[in-house]
Order: sequence, then C-alpha cells, then structure tokens
Amino acid sequence: MTMSVPERKSGSEGKEEESEDESEILEESPCGRWQKRKEQVSQGNVPGVESASLAMDTEEGVEVVWNEVLFSDKKVFKAQEETIKEMFENLMQVEHPNIVKFHKYWLDMKESQARVIFITEYMSSGSLKQFLKKTKKNHKTMNVKAWKRWCTQILSALSYLHSCEPPIIHANLTCDTIFIQHNGLIKIGSVWHRLFVNVFPDASVHSKARQHRDEQRNLHFFAPEYGSGEDDYAIDIFSFGICALEMAVLEIQANGDTAVSKEAIVNAGQSLEDPPMREFTQSCLRHEAQLRPTAHDLLFHRVLFEVHSLKLLAAHCLINNQYLLPENCVEEKTKSFDPNAVMAEIKHDDREGVQLRYSHVSPLELDKFLEDVKNGIYPLMNFASSRLHPVPRALSLSQEQVETVKTPTPEPQETESRKVVQMHCNLESNEEGTKTHLSLFLKMDDKLHRQLSCDILPSDSSKDLASELVHYAFINEEDSEKVAGFLEDAICRHRVRGLASGTTQ
Repeated sequence: MTMSVPERKSGSEGKEEESEDESEILEESPCGRWQKRKEQVSQGNVPGVESASLAMDTEEGVEVVWNEVLFSDKKVFKAQEETIKEMFENLMQVEHPNIVKFHKYWLDMKESQARVIFITEYMSSGSLKQFLKKTKKNHKTMNVKAWKRWCTQILSALSYLHSCEPPIIHANLTCDTIFIQHNGLIKIGSVWHRLFVNVFPDASVHSKARQHRDEQRNLHFFAPEYGSGEDDYAIDIFSFGICALEMAVLEIQANGDTAVSKEAIVNAGQSLEDPPMREFTQSCLRHEAQLRPTAHDLLFHRVLFEVHSLKLLAAHCLINNQYLLPENCVEEKTKSFDPNAVMAEIKHDDREGVQLRYSHVSPLELDKFLEDVKNGIYPLMNFASSRLHPVPRALSLSQEQVETVKTPTPEPQETESRKVVQMHCNLESNEEGTKTHLSLFLKMDDKLHRQLSCDILPSDSSKDLASELVHYAFINEEDSEKVAGFLEDAICRHRVRGLASGTTQ
C-alpha cells in the first residue's frame, strides 16, 4: 500500500476547527482497537482500494492507515470471499523491517454492499519521491553514503521477497512506493500490488483514470517485458535500477506530463561521475531480463559491499539475544566501567600502537546506534546466504491459479503483532513437588510489559507452553521458538536446583 503524508490546507483561518474535524472518529473496528478518522491519506496506484484514511491504533498509540475495498455486487464478493480471506491471511505473514507492515483485516457485510477493511502501517515522513523533490528544490546533492544505505535497505527487502518459496514479485516498485522515515529507515510499500490485480480485477473501476495518469508518469520504472506473462523477479531489479538512478541524480527529467524517455534515462546514467556507480545502475537496466543480477548479487556489488565492522556484528548479536539480557544492561555496564580503562589495543612493530578507552564511546551514541540496527537501518544482508523463506503459495498465484484455490480458510483471529525483546521468569514449586507456579514477565518492542502466571505440571513441555501463549495471542508466533527455549532453560535450572536442595521436582 502506498501511503504518503496527508495534504493539509494552508492558511490560519479555521485551523482549529479543521483539526477537530479531521480527528473525528468515524468508525471503529469490531475489536475496538482501530479507530477510523476523517483525514484522508493520498496513495498511489493500488487496484481496488477506494479510500484510505488515517486511523488510531488504541493499543499501541500510533497512527495507521484504514483501507477499504468496496463491492457493490454482493454476489461477486461471495464468489471471491474464500480467496480474499486466504490472500489477506497470507499478507499478514510478510515480515521484514524494510517492508510496510500489514497489520489486520476484516470483512463487513451490509445489505447494499460488502467491504474488505485492512490496516497498514502509516509512513508519516512521506515517500522517497517527495524527499528527492525537496532535496533538489533546496539545491542540494545526494550524499553517497546515504545513497548506498538506502540501496542496501531496498535490496534487503527485495532479496527477502524474491527468496520466498515461491518468490513474491513486487511489480510496482517506484519512488512513490518507497518511503523514508525521519531516522533514515527505508520501507517499500505496495508489496501486495500484483496480488490485488489478480484478486480485484474489476474492483478498481472508480479510479481507472487516476491509475492511468500514475502509470503514464511512472512508465519508465517498468521493465520492457512487464505484463508479458513471463516476467519474474527481474522486473523488480529493473525498477530498482531506475529508483537507484533517481536517488543519485534526484530527478530524471520528463517532457511535461508524458513518460520519461529512454534518452533521458541514458543521459541520467551517463551523468554519474563514479564509474562503479554507473556500472551498478546500468547492470539493473539491461534490456535482456536474464542478464540482470539478482537482489542478493547486487548486495555483493563493489559499490555496496563492505566487510561489516565488529561494532555492527556485535550490535546485531546483542539485538538478536536481547531477551536474555536484563533491562538497561548497556546503560548499567557503561556506568560501571572506568572511563580511562583500556578496552582494546592495536600493537604495531614499526610504530606506536593505538589504545581504545571506554571514554571514547558515548553511551547516547551507542543507544542510538543499537536502536537504528534494531529498526533495520543497517541490515546484515551482505553476509546472509540466499535462503528460502517458505510462505503460503497464494502469495504468488496467477489469476488462473487463484480461481482453482479451494482450501477453506478459518475466520481471522486476534494475533499478537508485537515482538518480545526481553524475558524474565520465576518458578516456585509446592512442597510435594507435584506442580510449579510460573510467573513470566515479557517486555514487548513497544516498551509495554506483559506479566503472566500459571501452574505447570511436570508433564508440561516448554513447547506446549509457548504454543499456548501463541494460541491466546500473548506472544507473536515468530517468538514461539525463542520463548520455548527460554522456558526450557529456566525449567531445567529450576529442577537442578530442586534436586540439589533435596526436593523432587
């Protein structure tokens, strides 16, 4: 879903009234968590979506986007209902720090029409296209380090999509569907564009004129083989090449409202002063699809590839195992160190060595760096192998295949979207040792805490306990293995202590 900053009217007159009108709650989700507001959000070419409004996530206290797909013919909706449910269930499983998050969906049946409502992440800082325009307007040039960092993040997301089994093709990657946050985090939206084209071929009649204008303006982003029926991940690589070129030159000039010409693209590429940078973009724009590199290969290109610093590797290791560490451990550790103590030393035979002291490290800078790593600004995709991510097949089905899918899909259930970042637990057994009371403390990634307690029997396994937590939406399914491992370790240590003290556990 492409989302940008909502357009606001200029002028001071009536600003307070306008703000109150826009924040008015128009509708609530059945569970009460999502509240639709009056303020509209402009969006790009996404088939079937009739309206997109700002909404409030009352559980996490953040703004999200409330999207609606309308069906005036209930018979058409009923015929596609199972396919629609399956599609949206699958979309909720796409998870990557550089991809706009798909939160929730539900169906709304009325006498006159049917609606599909779905909630997506709101990218408040706007699109990459908007950022490039502002940069050019201020007569500034693109910073090469920022360009490399952005390219790495986009390719990280594409590599994830293309390494799914079967591959997920984006098919709508433009500077309008790439978003940049205030901290430099890049996210790509509209990941479900091709799937919407397949499932909602006739649902977008009200917005075809707008779509035609968008397609004309962004025609240069699409590969020569686009729409041929034989296109694959290579069409995304071509689109990425145009995005990388636009990021470098800020804008590829077009003739008025018409499409950008091939000549303009060639001239923009030749204007790049750095030869490796020029070769990098040209390799993505090759006319023959089979000659274009993969997203994974591009991450190893000499323009982007670098041997990651020990600092970055250590940060990723810390973030991945944060749940094993006590809260504020970094802050507490840095306080306990002697600032003049030497933490590392580099010795040279022919010259004086270099000493690194704890005073050289700023705790505030370290906290910010760890937060950036956690948010996905510095991915380690360069070191990652090209592995497959199994996803439900419906994510990549063609229109003909979608029509043959008959697998029944259960009604959508509440799930926990937040991730666990820290865990603590306490175990106390009764005198007979027949049961143990478990108190589990979880810290979620939105800084909120969750405290749970229950009695467990000797026959209960840690995997069963974790599965139960997922079932009742106490933890995210992706945290199940991590929580099970943590509980297994805690229970084993508790039993060992019990045996040592002479109590049968």
